[in-house]
Amino acid sequence: MDPPVTATQAETPRRAPGGVDVSVLVAVRNEETFVRDTVTAMRAQDFDGEIEFLFMEGRSEDRTREILDALAAEDQRIRVLDNPDRQLASALNLGLRNARGEFVVQMDAHTFYPPDYIARGVERLGRGDVAWVSGPPMPFGVDKWSSRVALALGSWLGTGGSNKWVSRLDAGSRNGEIDLDTSVFAGIWRRETLERFGGWDEGWPVNHDSELAARVLGAGERIVCIRELGSRYVPRGSLRGLARQYWRYGYYRAKTSRRHPESMRRSHLLSPALTLAVAAGLLAPRPLRSLPRLGMLAYALCLLSVSVRAAARGRLSDAAALPLVFATMHLAWGIGFFAGCARFGPPFGAIGRAVRPRS
Repeated sequence: MDPPVTATQAETPRRAPGGVDVSVLVAVRNEETFVRDTVTAMRAQDFDGEIEFLFMEGRSEDRTREILDALAAEDQRIRVLDNPDRQLASALNLGLRNARGEFVVQMDAHTFYPPDYIARGVERLGRGDVAWVSGPPMPFGVDKWSSRVALALGSWLGTGGSNKWVSRLDAGSRNGEIDLDTSVFAGIWRRETLERFGGWDEGWPVNHDSELAARVLGAGERIVCIRELGSRYVPRGSLRGLARQYWRYGYYRAKTSRRHPESMRRSHLLSPALTLAVAAGLLAPRPLRSLPRLGMLAYALCLLSVSVRAAARGRLSDAAALPLVFATMHLAWGIGFFAGCARFGPPFGAIGRAVRPRS
């Protein structure tokens, strides 16, 4: 039985004796709460071929590494790689360098995938007309705040106009499949595709998937989302964690939009517009506050309407907290976007494309 390896050890040669068909890449850090259960689910994938599981461990402060080492001792398909950079993009590139499979699958340590996720994804890639296959994220809560965030993400106000969500896919798909823009959730590729595009850009600790998707789409390739590949994932369990997550989303979306102007949708401008309205409504001279405050009032009424509808899908106390969840998501994203503009430069080209009237 091979011991766990680290990034400093020799990389595994391609196509070892006996062969590996699929390499599953899982970046992990401080995931002791979910990692054992999610690894059990990953190992239960129903696939007629050889799978290896590469866990790029980001030097966790909890028991994640200990748990993974124990699992690797039980199952020779599991290898644990040390990821000293602790960033997701660097972890995925580390996994890609060590992958032996013809196909590469990205999985997350707090997500539960259907048992035929790999089989269906590989079969879809085999048709030859797409470069990237993914499934919709299906948020579900395990505590008070993650349940509230999941409820928010089940509404149009929480999904930002992206096709990757179940509600959009069900409304616009053909045969349970829909083409995606740069809004993606993990995925399945041929390894040669990822290598051809140079893997993930490590200048993107967040939004690295969207940046890669922009390059893939820019080369004329297709990315599709398949309804049957929907996977349950656990959202953030606190408002503080949610705010930090969405701040980072907005921050790196500014960078992505500057490099890839075609990646910006009109819906990406709503959170920055809301942030400006709130700032103007609170800080502008009195004669100039009326219009932004009308915008804030319209937003508040929209939050109330969506929350009332959501009450039918969840507990009343969760629905009552939705305005706070939505405001946290939207304002954190908007503030992060402006911080990203200050750091990387405003994406004027992307904004111009987004607001240009469609012919």
